[in-house]
Amino acid sequence: MHGYLASMNPPRIRIKEHRRVRACELEPHPQNPRIHPELQSRALADLLAEVGFARSLLAYETTQGKLRLIDGHLRRGLLADAEVVVEVLDVNEEEARALLLSIDPLSALAVNDEPALEALRQQAVTASALVREMWNSIGKEGEKTKEALADCEKRPALTANYLVLVDCASEQEQGRLLEELQERGMSCKALIS
Repeated sequence: MHGYLASMNPPRIRIKEHRRVRACELEPHPQNPRIHPELQSRALADLLAEVGFARSLLAYETTQGKLRLIDGHLRRGLLADAEVVVEVLDVNEEEARALLLSIDPLSALAVNDEPALEALRQQAVTASALVREMWNSIGKEGEKTKEALADCEKRPALTANYLVLVDCASEQEQGRLLEELQERGMSCKALIS
């Protein structure tokens, strides 16, 4: 699969800029489907305390000029008045919704090299039991998504159906036309709207 994009036109660069703003100035996306449980919040807080802020939030500019989040809602909540770096995208509302639905599930589709993962676990250091447990759980998440996608690939592709809808002046005309088409061996049925 490497080089998949090599046979296509290069993708458009949608990153407009990186901007520093206070986290609370970012508008949460009203359709964000993710809920962040307390355990996740505590693990992120521990990681922020140990390592610091190391990943920009992802947002786009609304028509009102506000920055609306696509990714980083939990960091926004935890960092509130702190200054954060925001990667601002040049996307419209429809594209933002597509990214909102895709970023986390796409990451979850990655497959781990188990020996490399185990070596990294052995070398990584944390004082947080929550962060250590999170590291130990790597590889267990995303299995349902992978299974669903594999099932989807097994299903036969949808085939196109080419239909003709004819308005008839009366029920009698509809009946005659239906009978004539069936005599020609065509698969058809009568509908009333």
